Amino acid sequence: MATAHLLFGSPGVGKTTFAKQLEARGAVRFTPDEWMCGLFGEDPPAAIFPEKASALLSLIQPIWTRCLACGADVVLDYGFWKRSERDEARKIVRGVGASSILYAVTCSETEARDRIARRNNAPDRSLYIAPATFEILKARLEPLGSDEDHVVISTAAA
Repeated sequence: MATAHLLFGSPGVGKTTFAKQLEARGAVRFTPDEWMCGLFGEDPPAAIFPEKASALLSLIQPIWTRCLACGADVVLDYGFWKRSERDEARKIVRGVGASSILYAVTCSETEARDRIARRNNAPDRSLYIAPATFEILKARLEPLGSDEDHVVISTAAA
């Protein structure tokens, strides 16, 4: 049975790095930030971002669901900040006869901020996240419910 790996966590915690590790094990990785950057640049205006992100996720969904239906594991590197998004993804996954694993990817806030700063200065970065944007995005994170089975992945530096 194919598995959808759902990655939950705030910006900078290491979701994409973990997603790439799962991809290396044979899963098909879907990282919307990379698609957004490729289509709309590394710092799309806030005024258009929600509309474009929603449209992008609508375009990606038939692809990842088809992968699951064909027996391929997928990694959804979405963040899943809202409970409703997590619930909807799990429902879709069940609908195609696959299973899902929800991962809570974590590290300290200081480390997440440092990672974002390094990523913002990297020549091959995806989306730029300004410090003020980090605060806005972090505030949108709805904690996992006590009824949401998940695996904790700590990406803290050793």
